[in-house]
Amino acid sequence: MAVLSDVLVVNAGSTSLKLSLVDDDERSHPVDSLTTAPEVGAIGHRVVHGGERFSAPTLIDDAVTTELASLLELAPLHNAPALAAITESRARFPAAAQVAVFDTAFHHTIPAVARTYALPRRFRDRGIRRFGFHGLSIAWAAEQIPVDRLVVCHLGGGVSVTAVAGGRSIDTTMGFTPLEGVPMGTRAGSVDPGALLHLLRHGVELDELGHALEHESGLVGLAGSDDVSALAGDLSADAVLALDIYCYRIAQAVAAMAASLGGLDALAFTAGVGEHSAQIRAQVCSRLGHLGVSLDEAANDSLSGEGAIDAPASTVQVRVVHAREDVIVARAVRGLLD
Repeated sequence: MAVLSDVLVVNAGSTSLKLSLVDDDERSHPVDSLTTAPEVGAIGHRVVHGGERFSAPTLIDDAVTTELASLLELAPLHNAPALAAITESRARFPAAAQVAVFDTAFHHTIPAVARTYALPRRFRDRGIRRFGFHGLSIAWAAEQIPVDRLVVCHLGGGVSVTAVAGGRSIDTTMGFTPLEGVPMGTRAGSVDPGALLHLLRHGVELDELGHALEHESGLVGLAGSDDVSALAGDLSADAVLALDIYCYRIAQAVAAMAASLGGLDALAFTAGVGEHSAQIRAQVCSRLGHLGVSLDEAANDSLSGEGAIDAPASTVQVRVVHAREDVIVARAVRGLLD
């Protein structure tokens, strides 16, 4: 078991590459780069989209990397850097066991009523359904807040809102790809497909539209920046509207997920924006009073790190949870190789 005393976790997100060593006490130690990482016996890679094929941690070999390459178009902002990191890692550590751990796996519990699109069967038979993402982050938040009815707001470069019933995902805002749902840093979120067809029929090329939806939309499309802290201090009409839309759609999604759960016991904020923007948390919660959410403004404003920010009168717990995707990945690696 000495080979698993430390697991190197490679987390290639849409906006960052994070490396950490997770020891068997689940303490994380940051690593600067793969070239400076120490020799280890096991490496876990966060992979965002597993498609239909991957629903559990998987040992990586040439066949698996080929299959992962076939999924690039489904999550280009995520799977491409993940595959590049896998390639570099396998070259750097040829003797190490390399394991892919999938964000989509946590959402395999979503029932048919939530995962099925109202499309012709010939399209559904081609694997078009809701997959859901940010599963590793949501799994950690659900572990920290063990209630029956939890909604997790993962607010980072990508944004999703997920309903968790007794620790199991039952619905989420992201869909077949990470483009669906609420507006994000550079991604549009849900848009009337008829509007997109209209653009394609009237001169917009497919590649241009794809690039715009992934890189030029969301907060960037509305206000020219995906830096929430900068927008929060910007009093221009575009910046104010962008954050209003962002928080409005997130609050709508929380209410929808509460409907999926039949009520709400706790609300969690996690990831970069969720953990660090008191203003965004306050704006979202201000729209959720009808669900019993009441924020302690002083606790919210002064919070450093993670903790509870609900007011005494709130019937819903409101918590900020520090994302620990690396721990979930390391556990999955140990579980597979043990």
